[in-house]
Amino acid sequence: MTQNSFFHFPARNPDETHRAATPLELMFDLASVIAIAAAAHGLAHAVEEAHAVQGVIGFLCSFFMIWWAWMNYTWFASAYDDNSSAFRILTMVIMFGALILAAGIGAVFTHERIWLALLGFIVMRLGMAVCWLGAARADRSRRRTALRYAGGIAVMQIYWIAFVAFVPPTAAIYLPLFLIGAAGELTVPALAERHGTTSWHRHHMIERYGLLNIIVLGETFIAITAMIQLDSGAAFPDADLLWLATLSATISFSLWGLYFTDEDHLASDELGHALIWGYGHFALFSAGAATGVGMLVMLHAFDPAAHVDLQTGILATVIPVAIYIATLWLIRDRIHLDGAGRWLLPVVAGLVLLIALTAPMALELIAVLLVATALVRRRLNRISTGNAP
Repeated sequence: MTQNSFFHFPARNPDETHRAATPLELMFDLASVIAIAAAAHGLAHAVEEAHAVQGVIGFLCSFFMIWWAWMNYTWFASAYDDNSSAFRILTMVIMFGALILAAGIGAVFTHERIWLALLGFIVMRLGMAVCWLGAARADRSRRRTALRYAGGIAVMQIYWIAFVAFVPPTAAIYLPLFLIGAAGELTVPALAERHGTTSWHRHHMIERYGLLNIIVLGETFIAITAMIQLDSGAAFPDADLLWLATLSATISFSLWGLYFTDEDHLASDELGHALIWGYGHFALFSAGAATGVGMLVMLHAFDPAAHVDLQTGILATVIPVAIYIATLWLIRDRIHLDGAGRWLLPVVAGLVLLIALTAPMALELIAVLLVATALVRRRLNRISTGNAP
């Protein structure tokens, strides 16, 4: 078997220097963001039609499918991307699956069988199974790990097909069975990696997750841009909407500033820590995208024909912000910070919710609080690394 044989992916060196995201990975992210935007659109429509609970459930289920396929590919690419034609072809197949998934997400919010979304998910996941078989051929020391990945992925696709085929979306057991399937998917890497950790690159993974975080926060930019758009014949944006856009941008920039600090997010390559960090980002990413949804709802509250008020829009924005901040504490600050500063983000998450529920001018106060929090968090980082002036 030669190193150049097709579907033969040797392990990369996890200590190589200057490892950065490739153009192919960035294009993969672009395919994922189309699916994320489709899920966000479904959530926004559900909230505006007073079906928030159903919308949130549909959003989280569809976002899980998107994020899980993205995450599996990203970790595999970090360990086995050899820039070969075979790897590029499989990546493009998986990307096409993401586009099919995006096209089918609408059915999640209309309580129809999600055949098209399932097809896209299966294309992505079986593409990954082939990738793992290629890794099993080339990386003999981790052959058992790779085969467990491939087998686990294949078994879970059988589960999803049976789930969609036999369980009506309106059945009471539909959501519990979906959650069982999600738990099964999450279990595959945890079991496979125990038999030999793959050679993923820690700093490469930190960069890849950071890039997707920028993408999900980009959902807020869509709302902010819509707030600033001119009405027909107007020479200047509506003053109220311009102020709303300013506050929304302040919140968005603050979330970016809270995430991107100088210390490494992923402190070690120990399996348990990596799983918490990797899996924990599901809540953070989904909350980032949902923040943009909330901003759109706030915008639509200014439409006299809309069936939503501004307070609903504020809550739809602020609740994801609080989840984003609390999750950032779970995956990073509880490990990196000591003393009272370690509890900054949980306290701020609670204050954000309290202000939204009780205070007048809540959005203004929350924007100021988040700016102050981002500045204090940056100061804490400098103190912890000994770089404070």
